[in-house]
Amino acid sequence: MKINLLFVGKLKEKFLVEGVAEYLKRLKKFARVEVHEVPECRTVDEECEKILSLAPKDSWLCVLDVSGEELTSENFAKKIAALTLDGVSNLTFAIGGAFGLNEKIRRAASFRLSLSRMTFTHQMARLILLEQIYRAFKINRNEPYHW
Repeated sequence: MKINLLFVGKLKEKFLVEGVAEYLKRLKKFARVEVHEVPECRTVDEECEKILSLAPKDSWLCVLDVSGEELTSENFAKKIAALTLDGVSNLTFAIGGAFGLNEKIRRAASFRLSLSRMTFTHQMARLILLEQIYRAFKINRNEPYHW
């Protein structure tokens, strides 16, 4: 399986850089992971165009969106397992910048995911998303991590 991660901006806080690096290392056991950081732009539209240009055309695209669907960790794992059973082997996850996403990328997405009704910085959302992807793989393999 291949996982593409498309993020706006560079991580700045050391604790986030270290946390993201840890989960990227853990995910290598389960998938090939590529991270692409899109530079922050003057407008959300510019950022979303750059994200869409990096999203592989044959990939299932999940965008993090405040108005997206909330899933439990178990249901997120089931979604990934179902995609795998359907022959989907290329997943792309995208997180917009500080001002979110535009309607064009929302319409292009295969799925819109909300991490919570709470608000997180787009940089914090990276770490949370990576942890949940890792957790999904552990759940799907019935491996210890998720109790």
